[in-house]
Amino acid sequence: MKTPLILEIKGNSLDDGPGIRSVVFFKGCPLSCVWCHNPESKSLKAEIAFDAEQCVACDSCLSYCPEEALSRELPHFIDRARCSLCFACVDVCPSGALSRVGTSTPIEAIVQTVLKDKLFFNNSGGGVTLSGGEPTLAMGYAGDLLKALKREGIHTLVETCGLFDLETFDQTLYPFADTIYFDIKLMDAAAHRQYCGAPNAVILNNFRHLHRRFLEGGIEILPRTPLIPGITDTRENLEAIVEFLKTCEVTRAELLEYHPLWREKNRKLGIPNPENENSDLELFSNQEHQAACQQIFLDAGIHV
Repeated sequence: MKTPLILEIKGNSLDDGPGIRSVVFFKGCPLSCVWCHNPESKSLKAEIAFDAEQCVACDSCLSYCPEEALSRELPHFIDRARCSLCFACVDVCPSGALSRVGTSTPIEAIVQTVLKDKLFFNNSGGGVTLSGGEPTLAMGYAGDLLKALKREGIHTLVETCGLFDLETFDQTLYPFADTIYFDIKLMDAAAHRQYCGAPNAVILNNFRHLHRRFLEGGIEILPRTPLIPGITDTRENLEAIVEFLKTCEVTRAELLEYHPLWREKNRKLGIPNPENENSDLELFSNQEHQAACQQIFLDAGIHV
């Protein structure tokens, strides 16, 4: 994909790398994790979101929809099979209840936006993070963006699911990235396909290559595992991840807390939640269990 859609540019982030950062969220991902905390980033295409809490029931949008795809009788307000994504309803919505998800944004516009926070980057050791979605789906665009940021003296970080062509990555993104955050979610190939929608062989192979390069003086790479209840946070999976990381001579990793806020995002996009409302996926991270998960890594000599 040459020109991706951008979801948003989020400033003042403290969770996506060192220091104070601006995060550029790309739309589109090669995986389809059932717990994805940014479900609006899965599709490459623009979408419409409907926030019922913001709606003032003025019904202005109903008369503007040429496809008659809007109705209060529908469970999610929008008949997405009929919707042509003309966004006429978004243009007339006075409250912002209807919104466009994903816009085409020139690289220079992104650079000018994040430059407003460069003082914060410099004072905190921060910078700009490319996230998503998956920025490596648009390697040419992402590489040019990183290059432009480096010209401004800004620290760059790429968050990736790891499913990409390594040769292209080396040519386009790697030369302009200072740090890589690399997700390793599930070690079992069948489970990875079941819960993430794709096999993991390429992901694991890419991590091996990039981490070996780091050990030889290349850029920093940090493996990260989200602790998804009953899926990735099992002792069996975490011990398998630890064994893999040890073979790669990893000494530092990150475990990510789980927050089920994505379920509400699904509703705004008209996406059925994959599990029933009483499932473990509705639970927030348990601090005691999280500490036990961390101990599995610590016992293996991997700092978390």
